[in-house]
Amino acid sequence: MAKGYMYILECSDNSYYTGSTRDIERRLRQHMEGTGANHTAKRLPVTLLYYEEYDRIDHAFYREKQVQGWSRKKKEALMDGNVELLPGLAKKIFNKHKRK
Repeated sequence: MAKGYMYILECSDNSYYTGSTRDIERRLRQHMEGTGANHTAKRLPVTLLYYEEYDRIDHAFYREKQVQGWSRKKKEALMDGNVELLPGLAKKIFNKHKRK
């Protein structure tokens, strides 16, 4: 049985909320009741779009933090199962100093 979940919700304003929890059913109830998070409380109702199960909560939390930093397009590729697109959707970091 899973001991942790990373999940993505869609809010009423079409924004995404990424979180992690040990009990996904209880956490979803909290979000729907407006007590889950400030972001979701102001954007009810929410819909569960995606989740991943982990053996340990710290792995789910690590994955939450990873996915939170992703662009909307990259999250959508993950949710659609298009994992081959993920590397190409990574944020590009440019060095301000040119090489000589």
